[in-house]
Amino acid sequence: MKSAVVVFPASNCDRDAQTALKALTGNDPHMIWHGDSEMPDVDLIVLPGGFSYGDYLRCGAMASQSHIIREVKAHAERGGAVLGICNGFQVLTESHLLPGALMRNANLKFVCRPVALEVNETQSAFTRKYESGQRVSFPVAHGDGNYFADEATLNLLEGEGRVAFRYAPGDNPNGSAHNIAGILNEKRNVLGLMPHPERVVDPLLGGTDGVAMFQSLIEALS
Repeated sequence: MKSAVVVFPASNCDRDAQTALKALTGNDPHMIWHGDSEMPDVDLIVLPGGFSYGDYLRCGAMASQSHIIREVKAHAERGGAVLGICNGFQVLTESHLLPGALMRNANLKFVCRPVALEVNETQSAFTRKYESGQRVSFPVAHGDGNYFADEATLNLLEGEGRVAFRYAPGDNPNGSAHNIAGILNEKRNVLGLMPHPERVVDPLLGGTDGVAMFQSLIEALS
C-alpha cells in the first residue's frame, strides 16, 4: 500500500502517522508539504493531527485552502482513500469532503486522554478488521472536537450507516452529537476521526487498538 501524509504549518502528528504507516506497511510514506501542487500516485492520503496555521480563524479553515487540498479532493473523487485524524477531520469538514463541523468542546477545555470507543461500521476500507460493536481505546487531544450537524444530516449519517466510531456511553469527551467520534463520506472512502489510531499501534505506546485500522487499509488497498 502506497501512502502520503500531508504536512501543514504546525502539524504535530505527521511524524506519528509516518511512523505508524512505515511500521505496519513496511513502506515509507511520502511526506507532502501543504504548498505542493502535485500528489504522487498513492492509495491512501493521511491528513494528520495538530494545529494547522495555529488554529486561526477556525480549526482547519486555512488548511482547507492549501494548494494540495485540490489534489486530495481529486484523489477522493477517484475513489482513493483519505484518512483525516483530529485536525485532519477538521480540515475535511472545512473542505466539504465531509459534512458537519467540529466546534469547541462542550466544557471549553482541551481534553487529552484515552477514551473508549465503539466500532459502529465494519464494511469500509478503514474498519473491516474490527467487529461490529467492538470496544476499543484511542487517545484524544483536542479542544475543538465537538461534532455538530443539523438534524437532517445526522439522520442521513445514521440512516446510511456512515457513523464509523462512537464514543462509548459515558465517555464522550467533547459533547459530540450522537456520541460521534468518526464519520464516512457517501462513497465510504473518506474517514474523519477525532481520536488518534496512529498513537495506539505499539504496546510501548500504551495499546494496539489502532493496528486493525491500518491492517484494514492494507487489506483493502494493497
